[in-house]
Amino acid sequence: MMQNNIVPVDVAKKLFAESGLACIGKAGIREINKLARDIEAASGKKFIHMEIGNPGLPPAKVGIEAQIKALQDGVPANYPPIDGAPILKKEAARFIKCFLDLDIDPANCVPTVGSMQGAFASFMIAGHTNVKKNTILFIDPGFPVHKFQNRVLGIPMEHFDIYDYRGEKLRAKLEEVLSKGNIHSLLYSNPNNPTWVCLTDKELRIIGELANKYDVIVMEDLAYFGMDFRKDYSHPGEEPFQPSVGKYTDNYILMISSSKAFSYAGERCAILGISDKLAQRHFSDLKAFCGQEIFLRAILFGALHPLSSGTSHSAQYALAAVLKAVNDGTYRYRDDVLEYGRKAELMKKAFTENGFYITYDEDCGEPIADGFYFTFCYPGFTGADLVEEMMYYGVSGISLDTCGSQKQGIRACTSLIQRDEIPVLAERLKAFAMDHPVK
Repeated sequence: MMQNNIVPVDVAKKLFAESGLACIGKAGIREINKLARDIEAASGKKFIHMEIGNPGLPPAKVGIEAQIKALQDGVPANYPPIDGAPILKKEAARFIKCFLDLDIDPANCVPTVGSMQGAFASFMIAGHTNVKKNTILFIDPGFPVHKFQNRVLGIPMEHFDIYDYRGEKLRAKLEEVLSKGNIHSLLYSNPNNPTWVCLTDKELRIIGELANKYDVIVMEDLAYFGMDFRKDYSHPGEEPFQPSVGKYTDNYILMISSSKAFSYAGERCAILGISDKLAQRHFSDLKAFCGQEIFLRAILFGALHPLSSGTSHSAQYALAAVLKAVNDGTYRYRDDVLEYGRKAELMKKAFTENGFYITYDEDCGEPIADGFYFTFCYPGFTGADLVEEMMYYGVSGISLDTCGSQKQGIRACTSLIQRDEIPVLAERLKAFAMDHPVK
């Protein structure tokens, strides 16, 4: 029986019922966020929000200044080029060379309305490159909305949880799936959302080699670029470089976000970096879908044009300025985002000292890195049940069920938690543990 809950049971249950959600614990990110805020308003109790990956740091100043200048110069009066502002394309190609040691022509670096749109456009086009291949593979756990995007597009999906297939085990599992011949593309995030698992260079080599063998397009989601803080990837043109599948295959698309590394989420501006070979490759089956055979032209005119007719013009100048500063070494974004790792360490300690455990706790035998996300659970609970139960204690997160995980638990995002809230979180976790003693 709950005795130490801070949200009145009747208030929470009333809002649970009014939400219309079939299962609170399996709701999406935005649904959980709205429900938590509704409970906050009704109960007067401020939540510890761990459900949404909103940046918790100020946006990069150099971006703001460049965007203001672009606005003052009258940029909003003009439609942006569908393939992007030349200044941004140039700096995006430089960034990819400086920090991944990959060569991509600026022509093949395309701005999108956030990585969300970049993913949607990539799914849309890759899904029609070969009429004999109708399925996408997700190396899970992953960002739940990517699967929702494919459901919207009507693209069949397969997936497996990376946890049991690290290292050389990944090769056999990929062979098993790709050898069926129905996979047109695969996607993973690195570092991983939600677990913060980081694929190794060996694993990326395996993915690249099998992508070549089975002619599969690899979509590499780099939303948390360089944020595996166990290594410093922030020195332009110097090793170590952010690991990438691009070292091992030409069948790749990079999704580079400005939201987390540069705290520029609100302007919805990201980069699709398409390998030169894939960008210019002809796919005869694409023509029936969008009138274009060349992959890059299909992305531009078959997807991005009908989706939004380009990306916010002034935001492109902002991102170009940020990338130039990072490329030139005058802005070290890592110094700012390291705060996420510091908070993760303190938050994990609060959980483990109160009977919770870290679900994805290892990364190829090493302790999982501290970063933007981590995962946790409590003995005797499924992830979905725990999401709902923790709302009575003013703590919100999303279930790993929604991320394609085979393990139980909740994703915790560190970004919105302030340092002075961590002791509050610890007190609430202690209250939860008192009401739910482990048998």
